[in-house]
Amino acid sequence: MRDVALAPTIAPPLTGGLADSVFDTAERDPTRPVLAHRTDPAATVWRQMTALELRDEVVDLAKGLVAAGISPGRRVALMSRTRHEWTVLSLALWCVGAEVVPIHPASSREQAEWILRDADCVAVVVEDEQAVMTVGTVCAALPRLRHVWQLDAGALPELARQGTVVPYTTVESLRRLVLPDATAAIVYTSGTSGRPQGCALSHRGLAYPCDTLLAGWAHAAAPPGEQPSVLAFLPFSHVYGIMIMLMCVRGGALMAHEPEPTEATLASALRTFRPTYLYGVPSVFERLYKKFLRTAQQAGRGALFERAAQTARDFAAAEERRRLGSGPGPGFDLRLQHALYERTVYRRLRAALGGRVLRGTSGGSSLSRELTLFYEGIGVVINDGYGLTESCGGITMQPLGREKSGTVGRPLPGTVVQVADDGEILVHGPSVFQGYTGDESASRAVLRGGWLATGDIGQVDSEGYLTITGRKKDIIVTSGGTSVAPAPLEQRLRMHPLVHQAVVLGDDRPCVGALITLDPEFLAHWRAALALQGDSPARETREENALREEIARAVASANSAVSRAESIRVYRVLPEPFAAGNGLLTPSLKLRRDAIVRHHAAEIDAMYQARSRAGRGPAEPADRDDPDDVFR
Repeated sequence: MRDVALAPTIAPPLTGGLADSVFDTAERDPTRPVLAHRTDPAATVWRQMTALELRDEVVDLAKGLVAAGISPGRRVALMSRTRHEWTVLSLALWCVGAEVVPIHPASSREQAEWILRDADCVAVVVEDEQAVMTVGTVCAALPRLRHVWQLDAGALPELARQGTVVPYTTVESLRRLVLPDATAAIVYTSGTSGRPQGCALSHRGLAYPCDTLLAGWAHAAAPPGEQPSVLAFLPFSHVYGIMIMLMCVRGGALMAHEPEPTEATLASALRTFRPTYLYGVPSVFERLYKKFLRTAQQAGRGALFERAAQTARDFAAAEERRRLGSGPGPGFDLRLQHALYERTVYRRLRAALGGRVLRGTSGGSSLSRELTLFYEGIGVVINDGYGLTESCGGITMQPLGREKSGTVGRPLPGTVVQVADDGEILVHGPSVFQGYTGDESASRAVLRGGWLATGDIGQVDSEGYLTITGRKKDIIVTSGGTSVAPAPLEQRLRMHPLVHQAVVLGDDRPCVGALITLDPEFLAHWRAALALQGDSPARETREENALREEIARAVASANSAVSRAESIRVYRVLPEPFAAGNGLLTPSLKLRRDAIVRHHAAEIDAMYQARSRAGRGPAEPADRDDPDDVFR
């Protein structure tokens, strides 16, 4: 095995619970704005809450929780979108030593019941009547569930009112009894195959990567002398969202909540809140890029945008070579071109992000090198990091001033990463989880002598940078014995603006294949821009032929990064996207590969049979002119 480690941690050790920082900040800087939210997605003004106001609201809610019988060690589920109440409630629960159990608000009745039962929750907080109905149908089967609190029905003010009989000293005593190694949250995995498992995460485990990142990276999150600000829009039901929330609370950043991250509301929130730091998953940054391109094309400036985007990537790549010591940096002509596009293109793109974003983080899966270079080239450095639920989030991060696109950076100080002989990534450090609730055998399977077996495969270069190549269980082995990691191919397919989703498959098949869905908004724009003339049937035929050519180009681009044996030889475009509603995506929008293969078994069989009927060999390309080979 190969070890990769950085210097010992510089973050101070945790001495209490996660809620302590709320009280510390309120005492040290009571008027500091720490939370912001807006009641109307169309509003341009954000209501801010100071550190003192946050502490008082947390205390009032904590008193209400005590009055309701929530005691240390009890588990309370939060089934809500990313909103102000989620943050305040979680802090109040940690104040009294209770454990938070996040549930994605879009979870089905069966998913909610499983988590509430598996975690043995005594209460659940939901948003609206629809969620009350979802939970209400399973209450009879959950005798331990005593409370269902609805946010939109005034549950929090009512809890605070009930808590007026509880003295402040009771909350203070309970808070001081919380130890760093006590369980803070039971966070469920995505459940890409089988039922999700509850990961027991301690106060220390959750605090460690946050405090380490704050100690080493926080100064780069805003211009000197300014307070960092972060727009929270990803679900708090997953560890990535919780980690961002805790970093803001513990680091004193101003955090705004956006519960409905549609393209329109997210664009509005970015323009009006104007964060200094942007975080998201790769699909968010892909969507932003496609929106930039679509907007430019609609304004008749598509060619200009594409030239500017390529210049941004070239400039960032040259800067990367310079900072890594392998090149002199951008030449005179490239600097001149970059300066021209800075005045005409890049500053407008940054304005669409609010105009103040300096840096950002992408997590959940790897961000393509091309996109990383694009964002750096327009003046927004996006750091690709790595973590998982079982590690309380962060494992690696890009070192400041030594960022390397296409990798997920180096291990955080105090965390050690090993790459096993079979390519699996193993992790050791203070953030490794306590185990799966109620499943000792599964815990033993992934916790090997203190090392967490992540299930991810990757490699480490000579400078200690980690690259993730895929999930161990997702590796495809064709009938010819070729092993293929699907993630890089899928990532490159999604870079084409028309491609929304892609699933690469081929286990026990003669070659690698793919299922593709199209981006509906970009498809509509593309059809309008095509503006073909003639009668309807002929026009539609030419349009479909043009679309096949575009998808063929996307596949060819993806194939250019792999060997011929690993390349996609057959594919089919599906009429509907994979969605959480049809069970093909997890609530965190990860592909349920097994479910997708089962759901589209007929299409997959037809795709390969069509290839077989054509008499193609394993390495020969599919016939792109046969609509039955490509479109369902």
